[in-house]
Amino acid sequence: MRGSFLLFRIDGLSMLLILALTTFGWFTIYSTTLENDSSTALLDLGTYHGKQLFFGLCAVAAMLLLSFVDEHLIKRYSSVSYLVGIALLLGLFVFGRTIAGSTSWYDLGPLNFQPSELMKLLTALAMAKYLSDTGVSLKAGIHQFYAVLIIVVPVLLIVLQPDPGSALVYLALFLVLFREGLPLYYLAAVVFTLLAFSLTLIFGLSTMLISAALLFGLYFLLRPKKQRPPLYFDLLFPALQFAVIALTPWAFNSVFKQHHRDRFSLWLGLEKNAEKLLEIKQSIGYNTYQAEQAIASGRWWGKGYLQGTRTKGDFVPAQHTDYIFSSVGEEWGFVVSALVVLSFVGLLLRLIVLADRQKLAFHRIYGYGVISILFIHFTINIGMVLGMLPTIGIPLPFFSYGGSGLFFFILMCFIFLKMDANRHKTHFN
Repeated sequence: MRGSFLLFRIDGLSMLLILALTTFGWFTIYSTTLENDSSTALLDLGTYHGKQLFFGLCAVAAMLLLSFVDEHLIKRYSSVSYLVGIALLLGLFVFGRTIAGSTSWYDLGPLNFQPSELMKLLTALAMAKYLSDTGVSLKAGIHQFYAVLIIVVPVLLIVLQPDPGSALVYLALFLVLFREGLPLYYLAAVVFTLLAFSLTLIFGLSTMLISAALLFGLYFLLRPKKQRPPLYFDLLFPALQFAVIALTPWAFNSVFKQHHRDRFSLWLGLEKNAEKLLEIKQSIGYNTYQAEQAIASGRWWGKGYLQGTRTKGDFVPAQHTDYIFSSVGEEWGFVVSALVVLSFVGLLLRLIVLADRQKLAFHRIYGYGVISILFIHFTINIGMVLGMLPTIGIPLPFFSYGGSGLFFFILMCFIFLKMDANRHKTHFN
């Protein structure tokens, strides 16, 4: 039941979609970086496509090794692995390499390792282990606290790198908590926290502190006696909102990088100076505008592989990373771009089917963790490239250049597919 036999029981459709997306993504990276790379050798680690292929092959080797690992070991060591991941994130503040303003990588010579990508996998596993433990219920306050803490700790460490885009992905795991029974008033808390941050930027610190004090005063006077949140939530929720309001000016000016501040200024209309506003629009909106033009120029069937004039002309910044989908649109056209989107949707839907048929809670919860992470990456990246969402800087799974991201996306999915292949087991040791 182990080893090579697992490969015959694994869900073929899911694996086919993952391999197809990864292969197409590699060919797209090759196309977008060919003009800048000094070599066309496939495994030249001095090129983008060479590094991506290397990590892809490493992922295949890791899958083969994992197929021989005893099933119960994955759950047994999930908590320890999570702590190792936290240690790796903390180590960045001492040994990390700074790239583009974020200290998010370990320098391994010709390669870089980004522990936040590994941490997505480890956080999903740790959360699944905790929620599937006997006696744990998200109706109890202490269990809610620990479940949220598992997600929040890596988020805070990644924000401090600073890399708010990567940190945002972890918040997708809250979708799993709500599915597993976390009360919806926590969702309201998340929404109000985002509103508190945004409104503080618009109206200022003093106005928001006074307004919040008045609103919470009315809430405590008029709150219903039935079906209301527990007392600890009534106390912690206002404290959180006041903390967010008080820390917003510091976070905006010290944690966010200039391009993040510019995006908020454009989105919320914070900039009043006409010349400065025009400058922000030309700089922040440039990437999205060029991406939209590249996609539109591909029309129905595209210009042909390696024939994208905007791709070859480096019109779109970061086209091999965050904006790689624009190259697909230019070279392959609307039809193939739509097939790529449908392939992602098909993969997500298939994984949902697999998650719902799991017999063990650990398998089901981890599966939904994987689905949530893939969903937020796919949705935000495609929405960003098409101009439907603000630019955040989240890569497209299996497509965007990034060895750590590719390796752990494949590994994260394979672990769940391995769980599904062994779903008929009824217990862990």
